[in-house]
Amino acid sequence: MTERPVPPKYKSRAKAPAERPRTGAPRAIADLMPDIGRAAFRKFGFVQSSIVTRWAEIVGSHYAGISVPESIRFPVGQKAGGTLQLTVMSGHAPMIQHMLPDIVERVNRFFGYAAVSKVAMRQGEVQPMRAERRPPPRNLKPIPVELGDSLRDIGDPELRAVLESLAQGLANSSGLPKIN
Repeated sequence: MTERPVPPKYKSRAKAPAERPRTGAPRAIADLMPDIGRAAFRKFGFVQSSIVTRWAEIVGSHYAGISVPESIRFPVGQKAGGTLQLTVMSGHAPMIQHMLPDIVERVNRFFGYAAVSKVAMRQGEVQPMRAERRPPPRNLKPIPVELGDSLRDIGDPELRAVLESLAQGLANSSGLPKIN
């Protein structure tokens, strides 16, 4: 017995699968980004992405200039006793080899537990990470003394707060504004 083809006018009457109703409210992309980054770093062997961004703080600027972490591989089912994979600038491997116990200690101190027990090195090109240079937040620089004394005599707290903010802005400025 052979099947007859269904005419096109009858195909449109077939029921489409019901759409699943949405659950939850829309989320801001900023809320999703840490999860996306965490998944990417875990895929490539990093438990915490901060070991990459804070490598200079962990091992010091000299060693951070000649080495960079690639990944941390843990034994199956464990989160301790892993192997840190480092890329070391060519010619500096003997010096880093000598400093391995200190590097393991510093990385474990950073994690707060014995996350790394071994370090595997490979020689390669290391691109030194440039520290992001930002001016300090405005509230960290104090108001100049000559401006601060005269502001204390103002009785209205709202006016005093506005004038203190203006004085702090003047103290933090580095000259006339530049127009591009």
